Amino acid sequence: MPESNASRNGFHPASLDAVNFLLSDVRGALGPYLNVFLITQQHWSQSAVGLVTTIGGLLGLAAQVPIGAAIDASRAKRGLVVVALAVLALGATTIWLAPAFWPVLVANTLIAVVGDVFGPAVAALTLGLYRRETLARRLGRNAAFDHAGNVAIAVVAGAVGYAFSQDAVFLLVPVFAALTIAAVLSIPAGAIDHARARGADAPPDGAAAAAPTAASGWRVLVRNRPLIIFGCCAMLFHFANAPLLPLVGQKLATANPEWATAMMSACIIAAQGVMLPIALLVGRTADSWGRKPLFLVAFAVLPVRAALYTLWDNSVWLAGVQLLDGVGAGIFGALTPLVIADITRGTGRYNTAQGAVATLQGVGASLSGLVAGLIVDHFGYAPAFLTSGAVAAAALAVFFLFMPETAPARSPASIEPGN
Repeated sequence: MPESNASRNGFHPASLDAVNFLLSDVRGALGPYLNVFLITQQHWSQSAVGLVTTIGGLLGLAAQVPIGAAIDASRAKRGLVVVALAVLALGATTIWLAPAFWPVLVANTLIAVVGDVFGPAVAALTLGLYRRETLARRLGRNAAFDHAGNVAIAVVAGAVGYAFSQDAVFLLVPVFAALTIAAVLSIPAGAIDHARARGADAPPDGAAAAAPTAASGWRVLVRNRPLIIFGCCAMLFHFANAPLLPLVGQKLATANPEWATAMMSACIIAAQGVMLPIALLVGRTADSWGRKPLFLVAFAVLPVRAALYTLWDNSVWLAGVQLLDGVGAGIFGALTPLVIADITRGTGRYNTAQGAVATLQGVGASLSGLVAGLIVDHFGYAPAFLTSGAVAAAALAVFFLFMPETAPARSPASIEPGN
């Protein structure tokens, strides 16, 4: 349930539900469809697609920590989301109008930069609207609505791509961006506790929170050992996970070009359909089971999934294996903002820390696009899948050996009935 002052200021949980649902529609209308479109319709090489993905990702990384610091400092968090949505819509429209190398590169770079506003900003809004005792369930609910939105946009994008053309999918972005802006503005600005939204509330032991200006984002990153370990594991996870769905989509599209968008949608729906209940389960069990056991499951599933892709090229098999992405990514997406909130509580630098972790995730995801493309061009798909699996196994080992449990100790007094 929301904080009482939030309720008195007119906040309704459905507004945050709508933001999470519609934001996934905005982002989901791009994602892996861009790679498939460039390869199957524009006849780009794997290396060229990987180069655009890597350049856009790496240039976007420079903005991650500043964006997090801006969200920490700003009392106009809703406005930051609105501006980012407008830029995202402009980038998607540019790709539709001019799918040549330079326009796509510039648009993809802008999309990479503003796309990283959404995760930290929505997490900050959630932290500012909900008590710590209810945060795990609310973040699980956020993730569930995000996955439901991904399923919805996959169905819509598949239908639009099949009925019209693959590039028509990009026109869905400005439509959903406008709807998301309306949902964001339906959250009353006065309902947000901006001190809590940046993690400046007192830590569980009652120690005084650091003054908002006492520590920089870099100090939080450098001095906080659990944050460093978690960030490195997140980087390895995304390096291993990011190229898998695009590679599967490309295999399916090469064999059945007329069904390319529909098949990509089927893969996304298969995974997102699993992520939704997984996110709700994580939200309900993260406090009682702990964060670390759940994360170990997420890391363990990834190398298994990568290896299974190499066993058979059958379309049904590939879509079935993609179900495992729902387990790993579902846990990861629901727990990441919660673990960062645990680690940074009392620092006032929650969103800066999110930006730092997002930077490391972006490094992994961006580099993996180029590496996977080069491996496919020179050696084939199976070695690319196995390389991702090996990196995922390394991430599992590091997390198991070095990452501590971050869940605060629970007492009966801290558990509110109905929450």
